[in-house]
Amino acid sequence: MATLKDFRNNVKPNWCPGCGDFAVQAAIQRAAANIGLEPETLAVVSGIGCSGRISGYINCYGFHGIHGRSLPIAQGVKMANRELTVIASGGDGDGFAIGMGHTVHAIRRNIDMTYIVMDNQIYGLTKGQNSPRSAKGFINSKYTPQGSIETELAPLEMALAAGATFVAQSFSSNLKQMTAIFEAGMKHKGFSMINIFSPCVTFNKFNTYEWFKENIVDLDEIEGYDPSNRIQAMTKLMETNGMLTGIIYQNKEKQSYEEQVVGFRPESLSKQNLQLSEADFSKLVAEFK
Repeated sequence: MATLKDFRNNVKPNWCPGCGDFAVQAAIQRAAANIGLEPETLAVVSGIGCSGRISGYINCYGFHGIHGRSLPIAQGVKMANRELTVIASGGDGDGFAIGMGHTVHAIRRNIDMTYIVMDNQIYGLTKGQNSPRSAKGFINSKYTPQGSIETELAPLEMALAAGATFVAQSFSSNLKQMTAIFEAGMKHKGFSMINIFSPCVTFNKFNTYEWFKENIVDLDEIEGYDPSNRIQAMTKLMETNGMLTGIIYQNKEKQSYEEQVVGFRPESLSKQNLQLSEADFSKLVAEFK
């Protein structure tokens, strides 16, 4: 059985010291080992941005895609090989700006995979522009010195409205909770939407580690919360301005996309005999005559 060490490679991350993405990487590796995966049974697909580097830092199948396109690539991987545990990853700019169309449709399809967003409320790799998650009034000396006039996106409320079957959020400083959420998300039979507050220590001087610790509301401390209640999940997110952490909503009843595709074989394409017999080939050709 694989251990945490088996999911590590010799590639040294070049994130800024203190970046929350270090903890996200560690939590993925821990979760994969805890649920009994092997490196060859895990695939991590990433987009562009600081977070996009994560696919090269984990010892498993990895694919570094283009900006905003980790989800269509990851969905293709999962459909081609149902035996893989597939994680798509990216930042808030990657998933909620150029990739938003893919995000919404991946949620509603409910393909059995996990999407981890490293949310730092800013574009880090391109030197600190406002992202769709930058709060209204966010002051950025280079781009919005008088404060942003745009309202920030509420990604988890959006996910619930789009029909997500697993919605969760955590903070990169809470490695224990984050690891447990990743484990639950990877085991969930459907699309798991997980947002992680991952502070950018270089360019975002407002949404700091201290700021998150002061504003986060932990579901583990709320008695009587029912994660199967979609209305309660939406209400609590709105009450806390989206600062809720934990497993916010899970629907275990809805079938995944793969379970609903007629004739979709349980074995991966790599194990199927894809060669057409002469009779089948002639029959197909005859349909076009």
